Amino acid sequence: MNEQSTRAAAPSDQYVLTLSCPDKKGIVHAVSSYLFMTGCNIEDSQQFGDHDTGLFFMRVHFSAEAPVTVDKLRASFAAIGDSFQMDWQINRADEKMRIVLMVSKFGHCLNDLLFRARIGALPVEIAAVVSNHTEFAELVESYHVPFHHIPVTKETKAQAEERLLKIVRERNVELVVLARYMQVLSDDLCKQLSGRIINIHHSFLPSFKGAKPYHQAHARGVKLIGATAHYVTADLDEGPIIEQEVERVGHDVTPDQLVAIGRDVECQALARAVKWHAERRILLNGRRTVVFA
Repeated sequence: MNEQSTRAAAPSDQYVLTLSCPDKKGIVHAVSSYLFMTGCNIEDSQQFGDHDTGLFFMRVHFSAEAPVTVDKLRASFAAIGDSFQMDWQINRADEKMRIVLMVSKFGHCLNDLLFRARIGALPVEIAAVVSNHTEFAELVESYHVPFHHIPVTKETKAQAEERLLKIVRERNVELVVLARYMQVLSDDLCKQLSGRIINIHHSFLPSFKGAKPYHQAHARGVKLIGATAHYVTADLDEGPIIEQEVERVGHDVTPDQLVAIGRDVECQALARAVKWHAERRILLNGRRTVVFA
């Protein structure tokens, strides 16, 4: 790394390249040579070759010494991407990802993400909050974020999802976060937003389904409280896992204390998943994920 060029690079000159492709010789050389020839400097690079799937994954954070646009970088990299059959992206590192939060009647994850975004702990811009209830309208509006009440019934589910998609399209949203949104999304919506919806649930699933899972867990003497953040697919709660968090509990913990611990664990796991996605650290690997955290 060139110390002088690192100092000279302004935040707007920082970029992130992510890619996945069939694993073969020459990928790292091609990428590093391209960056050298275009006057760019590698700030950080991570890579992983999966022997199970035969795929190679890479994330490179680089800076450009001379003025250049992201469109020019994409255009000049396209030939390399094609030659290695890459699924790739180049994005500005300082660009905040636009996201939509969805919530029902449990607001701990919503409140946590709103606060983290406000203080700059998450590199996101919350474009809107969508809810099938109105309980958190005042909270959301206190953060100066648009709140959309979209009720959902069996008869109106299709129209409700179309309203959500309209918000996503019109506000250039890249990620939808289900911050304890207690509605099952249709297969069609999951497909349209594949790889762009993150959900959080307690890790008692599928052991403790239905109402009051923490009370069910207490009745069985559970010793670990957990939460899982994952991408949403048509298979309910079975999408690629991004992050998990656990907390050990003792025999003397009450059901209400389990609920409180569970809320904290859910917030932590979901916040990390959203942060990593926004920083473009997650690459899909079939039913799994590669996370360059």
